[in-house]
Amino acid sequence: SLLQVLANDFYKMGHFYFAFKAFDVLERVDPDPEFWEGKRGAAVGVFQMVIAGKESKEKLNEIIELLKNSGNPQVEYIIRVVRKWAKENGMAL
Repeated sequence: SLLQVLANDFYKMGHFYFAFKAFDVLERVDPDPEFWEGKRGAAVGVFQMVIAGKESKEKLNEIIELLKNSGNPQVEYIIRVVRKWAKENGMAL
């Protein structure tokens, strides 16, 4: 599908926020593990960009909320790591 092509291209180009949004929609339509893997990787990419100061911290709130809608057991670990970093850096999530 076109959305899958866009998601993969965004990911490859380092536009992790847009890749995350596209993989989120794809995962909701079709619970293919490949879409979860793309969504997980893009979420971590957004987090990495926030740490590097190349993405706004506000995007983490949206990422966390959308991750909560995933049924994957890895979500809790990802959210815990992000929240720990945010707390250590004086950021409220």
